[in-house]
Amino acid sequence: MRRDRLSVILLLLAFLLVEGKAQNFLHASGTKILNGNGEEIILRGIGLGGWLVPEGYMLQTSGFANSPTEIQAKIAALIGDANTDQFFRLYRNNYVNRRDINRIAQWGFNSIRLPMHYALLTPRDQPGVYLEEGFAIVDSLLSWCEANRLYLILDLHCAPGGQNNGNISDYISGSPSLWESQLNQTRTIDLWKKLAERYATEEWIGGYDLLNETNWDLGATNLLLRSLSIGITNAIRQVDRNHIVFIEGNRYATDFAGLAPPWDSNMVYSFHKYWNANDQGSISGYLNLRSSTNRPLWLGESGENSNQWFSDCIALMENNRIGWSWWPHKKIESVAGPLSAVKTPEYDNLLRYWNGQAAKPTVTYAVNALNAQAMNLDIDRCEYHPDVIDAMFRQPFTDARAPFTANIVPGIIYAVNYDLGKNTVAYKDLDYQNTGNGSWNSGWQYRNDGVDIEKCSDAISNGYNVGWVGSGEYLAFTVRVLQAGTYNISLRAAANAAGGQVLLRWNNQPLSGFIDIPVSGGWQSWRAVNLGQYPLEAGTHTLSLNFYFGGFNVNCVEFIQVSTGLEADGSKPATFDLAQNYPNPFNPSTVIRYALAATSHVTLTVYDVLGQVVQQLVDEEKAGGNHQVTFRGEGLSSGVYFYRLQARPIDGRGREFVQIRQLMLLR
Repeated sequence: MRRDRLSVILLLLAFLLVEGKAQNFLHASGTKILNGNGEEIILRGIGLGGWLVPEGYMLQTSGFANSPTEIQAKIAALIGDANTDQFFRLYRNNYVNRRDINRIAQWGFNSIRLPMHYALLTPRDQPGVYLEEGFAIVDSLLSWCEANRLYLILDLHCAPGGQNNGNISDYISGSPSLWESQLNQTRTIDLWKKLAERYATEEWIGGYDLLNETNWDLGATNLLLRSLSIGITNAIRQVDRNHIVFIEGNRYATDFAGLAPPWDSNMVYSFHKYWNANDQGSISGYLNLRSSTNRPLWLGESGENSNQWFSDCIALMENNRIGWSWWPHKKIESVAGPLSAVKTPEYDNLLRYWNGQAAKPTVTYAVNALNAQAMNLDIDRCEYHPDVIDAMFRQPFTDARAPFTANIVPGIIYAVNYDLGKNTVAYKDLDYQNTGNGSWNSGWQYRNDGVDIEKCSDAISNGYNVGWVGSGEYLAFTVRVLQAGTYNISLRAAANAAGGQVLLRWNNQPLSGFIDIPVSGGWQSWRAVNLGQYPLEAGTHTLSLNFYFGGFNVNCVEFIQVSTGLEADGSKPATFDLAQNYPNPFNPSTVIRYALAATSHVTLTVYDVLGQVVQQLVDEEKAGGNHQVTFRGEGLSSGVYFYRLQARPIDGRGREFVQIRQLMLLR
């Protein structure tokens, strides 16, 4: 009796411990996701796409193999099954490991979505048999997530048979899909029950994403999707009442017809969003679903676009209290994610063979090429894209710019190192995102903004240049001048035709005049364009390159110090000065004052924003001293104009003085 009583006590204690631990689980409460303390949690996550479910576009095999099965078969046909198994073990160990998860947490994410292939957990041809090796991979990931306080959401990306007819579910043409086979549906239910049994008491499991991106003709009410989802949920609830179940709609998680009313109290609707506008209308249907069902929403997958689109989408989610998960964290040669694996020349040659462009390699060569590329997937060998993370965590909440790197004067400022920030804030590009209307980038290098960046062959280069410059575009830089003085400024550009024109602005005021870009004879034939000498204060400033007429490439701006020291006020040479007009804005007239240290030939000209002359105010010799002229704007439209002073000393011993300022006419 004593032993029986002790057993009962131990069972009660175990039950209380499990129930106590369950208080820390994420759970749905009305339209919110709460933690165990009753605090609302906005999931900010990233998907580990490509790790356990290889996809052709991530590995650059789309020309000959897209799905996991196709990729594995193509490799095995070349190097054999044993070498293929060894490659994929190396691939998985390097694609995601503890250091990846540590870094994801450091970037600011609080959750991870894990795409899983059923065949990693249960053999394709052995229903009811489960593979401990596959579950051990999930266990390891969970331990890394727990150490970093990240919620892990399990996503069945590839269900038995495939839930859509594409490579992302590893659907095999000619075989019964998930929806055409009762056996496949039963195996899916059983697999989820097995997962739930294993992880029922794990509080850092954030939930179960039952079926990724169903896309099948299931009728107007999606009856079979609802039925299977209920069957999976019921099986999970037999062993696990702690975890959220995430329910995706048909048509790649966009069609929720028939999936309401909800069938579980701890249930969240998960939609996906790609390549459309980031406005309230784009999610209005999902918001209606939330309000009508009193269940939370989760954007379970999004990404594969520009930084501006990322920022706008995340701002839209945050403003509507919707959690999100981005896709993916790593690919080979990509700017659209936080990490990019460098492609080796040997792997590139292997891809060329498979695409019919190179001779068949030996088995030894192919094994070495594949293994070397797998090693390059390690996070310490990957290129990190801070602009992507900035677009996701800072830019949704501010219009401020931030330095991309330290731009120091004297020195070279590379055009591709413009500031971090939104379009029209840190840069302006005419095609800066994909909202369903095609490509938004012509370069696909270095950064993920709309700015078109390509590899550069100039002798003076950091490896990249801005190309395809369009009229009206610009780049802004935070610049630190180490020592006050006069600097000679030059721009390295390349152009196949004349007509390009650039204006430099310093602290939002014109610094140079409108500079014509000469023909250089090719897009990678670089020439230095001298912009003149200008006094600069020490300290932090803003430089912008304004491309009034495009049609050229730009590499860098070089600042060479030619003299030190400025006047006591630290802002202008003591000898010449062009003052800001007053009043400004004005209507209809304003006064422009300037000072000459010596008799000079003076031209004072007003231009419009296109660089066209509006009025010549002065074009004559003037004695040294203070001067002023009145500019009248009758007959001109409201807008921004510029005035430029050029003073050439008559004795020829002083240097030419040139300065530009902005004026604004209001009506």
